[in-house]
Amino acid sequence: MESLIRNPFGSPAPMRKAYGEALVQLGAKREDVIVLSADVQSSDFSYMFEAAYPKRFINVGIAEPALVDVAVGLANSGKIPIANTFAFLFATRALEMVRTHLCYGGANVKLAGAYAGLSDSFDGPTHQTVSDLAILRSLPNMTIVVPADPLAVRRLLPQIVEWNGPAYFRLCRNEVPEIFTDAYAPEIGKGITLMDGDDATIIACGVMVARAIEAARQLAQKGIRLRVIEMHTIKPLDTNLIVRCARETGAIVTAEEHSVIGGLGGAVAECLSQGAPVPLERVGVNDTFTESGPYLDLLDKYGMSVEAIVAAAQRALNRKQESQAHTTSEVLK
Repeated sequence: MESLIRNPFGSPAPMRKAYGEALVQLGAKREDVIVLSADVQSSDFSYMFEAAYPKRFINVGIAEPALVDVAVGLANSGKIPIANTFAFLFATRALEMVRTHLCYGGANVKLAGAYAGLSDSFDGPTHQTVSDLAILRSLPNMTIVVPADPLAVRRLLPQIVEWNGPAYFRLCRNEVPEIFTDAYAPEIGKGITLMDGDDATIIACGVMVARAIEAARQLAQKGIRLRVIEMHTIKPLDTNLIVRCARETGAIVTAEEHSVIGGLGGAVAECLSQGAPVPLERVGVNDTFTESGPYLDLLDKYGMSVEAIVAAAQRALNRKQESQAHTTSEVLK
């Protein structure tokens, strides 16, 4: 399984540069792709597309509701618009348009949410994004994809464009480890097993995938074998894989750069409650606003460190063992 994972990880690389380059490659292949920006092209590197295809780039200015509405109009005219702004703005200022004009109408618009999670680290809680997955996942017709490294951006963005209907592509601002080898072949709606194990399963998305792998490697040194799943698609969720992992390993940990409420952890909890109830521990932001500071320090402070994943896995294993002991006791009565 680890043939999909670089060992060691590649040098940290900027996800937004990979995104800009992927946009240019798309533009060369598809003349129907139009890129729009709410005046953030220098921030998210969509300026690369602007430089290469200026006639297919539209800057609507700092007007996020208009950004979505213009994109919907273009989609209804047969184009494939990719609308760009900071992630928190899609889930707040532009939300009415995303809900009513985009999702309700089923327009074929792609939303690229830059600076997601805590990666807009020095702009503080007003610009950090810890509730977008919960909000946008609740909208009918919305597809949500969270790439974990630069290669994932390059492999998943073309699929987002091919996908029929509204989609949200969640992007980190910062440099992130290069996790995957060229064997990595993601498919929207399908989770990927990166490491195998039968003691428990870690399901992670985005920048937390690298940390989940490191946590599993640390626990392997103690004889604990964890399965690691990259769940790049939050919606539609790969429920079959989650249920299989629950039945085969008996305990689940989720890891995401988002509130523990309503995101990947919430989606997995919903799945388990219906298909395979097992102990679940969620790693993420614990229902709080965060603060300004260096990005990696914020991840650690707000509960998303490697050590936090290790501790969550140990809690899940303890609960699994207690549940098994209880079941054995009931059988013997």
